[in-house]
Amino acid sequence: MSQKNPDEFRFTPHCHEQLRAIYDTLDLVSGKWRIAVISSLNFLGECRFGELQRIVDGIGAKMLSQVLKELEDNELVIRTVHDTKPVTVSYKLTDYGRTLEKIIEEMASWGLNHRRRILSDRPAETAPEAETLSV
Repeated sequence: MSQKNPDEFRFTPHCHEQLRAIYDTLDLVSGKWRIAVISSLNFLGECRFGELQRIVDGIGAKMLSQVLKELEDNELVIRTVHDTKPVTVSYKLTDYGRTLEKIIEEMASWGLNHRRRILSDRPAETAPEAETLSV
């Protein structure tokens, strides 16, 4: 078997550019709460703050506020203050934020397939019963 030249495995400028883009994306959607908030807004459309807090199980008001602010700063979410008494605030994905829809769908699809694959390879007595899968 012939040895491959290590220089053949060097990253090209295109590869570096692709990796940077992937890291940029991960910076926006990673973390415990960001993808949950983005996904919820993607599936449900416009939501009031309290509604969103109930949907994203376990998130506190301060953390939700912080995540929404970060998403707003990155032009993924728009905040609308409604002229009501009491004042209500709603959030929805911007057109730009909705461009993440395909990524979210692919992540969900991949995750479901991965879960089925991993769980089908385990004997029934060792398969985790919880909703989360630790691999």
